[in-house]
Amino acid sequence: MDIVRLDHFRAFAAAWHVSAGAATAQTGQWVPGPGQDFFSAAEKEFGGLPFIAEDLGLITPDVEALRDQFQLPGMRVLQFAFDGNLRNPHLPNNYSTNCVVYTGTHDNPTTRGWFEELSDPQRLTLSHCLGRPVDSREAASTLIDVAWSSPAGLAITPLQDVLNLGNEARMNLPGRADGNWRWRCTEDMLIPAAFQWLHDLTKRTKPIAFDGLRGS
Repeated sequence: MDIVRLDHFRAFAAAWHVSAGAATAQTGQWVPGPGQDFFSAAEKEFGGLPFIAEDLGLITPDVEALRDQFQLPGMRVLQFAFDGNLRNPHLPNNYSTNCVVYTGTHDNPTTRGWFEELSDPQRLTLSHCLGRPVDSREAASTLIDVAWSSPAGLAITPLQDVLNLGNEARMNLPGRADGNWRWRCTEDMLIPAAFQWLHDLTKRTKPIAFDGLRGS
């Protein structure tokens, strides 16, 4: 089954419109999006909604209500989870099955690079949450393990994390106009041991079938 991630999902509820000639975005205004009319029409056409809602950032109750009205799975990102707040929605203990967990996305550092940039107190918080010490060599594999073992109906990790690469392999830095989307995977990077480990992890964690994404 193919599925589409709806980037900037909040715009389906309302989007910030700015005139083309405006000097800054401060002069914009909120304009209602297509909302439930769009999703009702899509559901009628497809017989189901093959969508993931990218519901990251500052999400207001109307956005959550639209997502939940159509039982769309939202996104959870483990790199956002370990701030010491037990109610953090990105912590696996707070997941429903109807969500998709990522170690990081194309807009994040690689997980190894993310860990290497953490302060000592942040590393201690991460280790406390996971119940074991973590170092840069195993940060990516640890978060992949956490994602695969979580209640989420679908787990996704960038190839850079499977290969345990640092920020030299980062895909995108939001807000920077140049130098993005230049990382390329070469054949010699595809180490069989990395994929055997992922295969074994997938068998061990017995992930929930994708059709169960709307389970709760």
